[in-house]
Amino acid sequence: MTDTSARAIPVDQLTLQDAQVELERLATEIAEHDRRYHGEDAPTISDADYDALRRRNGEIEARFPELVRSDSPSVRVGAEASDGFGKITHRVPMLSLDNAFEDGDVRDFVGRVRRFLKYDPLMGALAVTAEPKIDGLSLSLRYEAGVLVHAATRGDGAVGENVTANARTISDIPQSLSGDVPEVVEVRGEVYMAHADFQALNARMAANGGKVFANPRNAAAGSLRQLNPEITATRPLKFFAYAWGEMSAMPADTQMGMVEAFAAWGFKTNSLMQRCESVEALLEVYLRIEEERATLGYDIDGVVYKVDRLDLQGRLGFISRSPRWAIAHKFPAEQAYTILNDIEIQVGRTGALTPVAKLEPVTVGGVVVSNATLHNEDYIKGIGQDGEPIRGGKDLRVGDTVRIQRAGDVIPQIVDVDLDKRPADSAPYVFPTTCPACGSHAVREENAKTGRMDSVRRCTGGLICPAQATEKLKHFVSRNAFDIEGFGDKQVDAFFADELVRTPADIFTLEERDRVALTKLRNREGWGAVSARNLFEAINARRDIDLHRFIFALGIRHVGEGNAKLLARAYGSWNAFYAAMTEAGDHASSAWAELNDIDGIGHIVAEALTEFFAEDHNREQLDALLAQVRPKDAERIDAGDSPVAGKTVVFTGSLERMTRDEAKAMAERLGAKVAGSVSKKTDLLVAGPGAGSKLKKAEELEIEVISEDQWFELVGA
Repeated sequence: MTDTSARAIPVDQLTLQDAQVELERLATEIAEHDRRYHGEDAPTISDADYDALRRRNGEIEARFPELVRSDSPSVRVGAEASDGFGKITHRVPMLSLDNAFEDGDVRDFVGRVRRFLKYDPLMGALAVTAEPKIDGLSLSLRYEAGVLVHAATRGDGAVGENVTANARTISDIPQSLSGDVPEVVEVRGEVYMAHADFQALNARMAANGGKVFANPRNAAAGSLRQLNPEITATRPLKFFAYAWGEMSAMPADTQMGMVEAFAAWGFKTNSLMQRCESVEALLEVYLRIEEERATLGYDIDGVVYKVDRLDLQGRLGFISRSPRWAIAHKFPAEQAYTILNDIEIQVGRTGALTPVAKLEPVTVGGVVVSNATLHNEDYIKGIGQDGEPIRGGKDLRVGDTVRIQRAGDVIPQIVDVDLDKRPADSAPYVFPTTCPACGSHAVREENAKTGRMDSVRRCTGGLICPAQATEKLKHFVSRNAFDIEGFGDKQVDAFFADELVRTPADIFTLEERDRVALTKLRNREGWGAVSARNLFEAINARRDIDLHRFIFALGIRHVGEGNAKLLARAYGSWNAFYAAMTEAGDHASSAWAELNDIDGIGHIVAEALTEFFAEDHNREQLDALLAQVRPKDAERIDAGDSPVAGKTVVFTGSLERMTRDEAKAMAERLGAKVAGSVSKKTDLLVAGPGAGSKLKKAEELEIEVISEDQWFELVGA
């Protein structure tokens, strides 16, 4: 069957051989169109024709799933211009940094590094680099054979936006690298805009009646994310290189050496970066850079410290979404005074009533601030989390003159009240005891274990509360959950109000119900045939979803993205997870003990999980949802021929050759599961000197026990 004849056959009439030929043609043709659009900004077909090619590819793959190619358009990054940027999965995640705000935090950071590594002072100085923290937009640049292949924003750390065409317009970004360059190079850094360029851009935008940007960072981000690269080319963007992702070979063995290599390849690097050998030296660099901050000509919001030796970085590894070997020492938050015009109560997906300060707009650190977090009703009264006074015990009232700051230059918060300016007729704020969304009672529950009142007041309306229902739906479709493109907050609110979508399962039956509805989605105001079809395709593309995303999307209290990943890794499949959570409702069961034993999952999270799965209405909604979607089994760590892959390991006693954290990290890299206590499911106990009850229990259960030295022999380290 020839290529030409295959493309003319309707999908439902294709043979297996026809489909294989057609999928190969589509993969090649769509890749070429992607290259012309993303690489050259010179498309040769219309959006409609391009959409038709991708749609045919998807229909064939749905009918012949065994034929899905590794280079299929359905798994390759790239997207239609009308849908914004395509997505690029980072080969090495782009992680965020932990923050330090005080000198003591920096000393603690260096101390933690030394303890983790068991770094004896006799081994010499522990070198750490210090460099300005650029206030811009993170960008990852991939080069193959020295030539720029693609550029991606940080995104959620795992998946970023494909901004290749835009990045090519930035003069600081080389199209090809100079000198001796590894085959694969991913250089990372920050796109930013200089102060003078920002002011000139805003003046030009204002003169032309265009959008005026709030600050250089917003201007840089907005410019890089233009759908039309020609607009980006007119914006004065700059780039500093300071980090890397995937590298086929390392040109240096230190952080400083890597940055020097970037400069040799043609990148701009920051001349203020220094290598220090003591905490005092780090703090001296911090103070010097802070003093020079106003004269640099570009925005920075702190100084970043990184352990210099790359082998030590490897040993230190990561915790959650941050490396153990780096920290950002932030500058003090900038502050300003303004008027508290109102206190607004927002209801979240867990029923929490959260007060938000509505402020007279004021510029703080170059950003116009009109809202600030108030946390809870005690915070408004001037009472802290542990009952201690905050702001000197001064309460907050509508009409107050307040001092605000951007904590860490990000989240605005109120830090003080000027009582001399308080209006004479002001009255203490009365926190509502009924939900503003549904009228149900809003209560503060008593913690049975501590006997203290919960700091948060919650609506008791549950499923009848529209605010909780809509917030749960918004969480369900959010970026780190189901990430349904085109199904944002506005769509959730509108569909909920019109009773089109009330539960997560309703999202996946929307297309079928639309087929028989008298009023089609495409006929709604603001919609059309193309936008309706795109939404249905985006929904259908999420019927198969990663297990950790599915768990996170359920919106279980205390189960954030990190805990969802821990649970997915621990149980492996939805069926195993569901069965374990159901059984764990009996706190005397082994399932309850195993749940609490997952490193990182504590008693509070375990309680929230079992309470969720004990509710009939939650199980009913889950059953309806699982009739529409398929959670995928968690990916197992590829540990090669590791002798401990798949085994449950417990470490006990005093380890002498590695710290406990380092032991856990090593075991997990080798594909093992690390538990905190011994049970019948334990495969191996590694016991150091001083091992006590865990060793005794392991011996009673006849579990294999080895020493730390034997562990290193076993894993070949």
